[in-house]
Amino acid sequence: MATRQSIDDCINRCEAAILYANDQFTEAKKQEHYYDVEFSEAQQGLENAVLELEKLTDSSNAQQREQLHRIRLKVQQLQNKMILQNHDHPLYSTWH
Repeated sequence: MATRQSIDDCINRCEAAILYANDQFTEAKKQEHYYDVEFSEAQQGLENAVLELEKLTDSSNAQQREQLHRIRLKVQQLQNKMILQNHDHPLYSTWH
């Protein structure tokens, strides 16, 4: 069984990843600089959050799973926005 502290710590790390990724997403939209290190790090932070949530969900009770599910939806929504941002501006052009 996951402890309350482990759930709180995980949620705090996820929220920090969301804040950082939101900042990088906003900055990328402003500056049209989509493939910088910070943007990639933010995406990796979100992926790490999803992996941590998956692991913790396995050992949580129903109430904890609900908390983890809500934060996971936020993480995945931001992941999707960042992926779509990248698809709007591909790294390599298909024409020369």
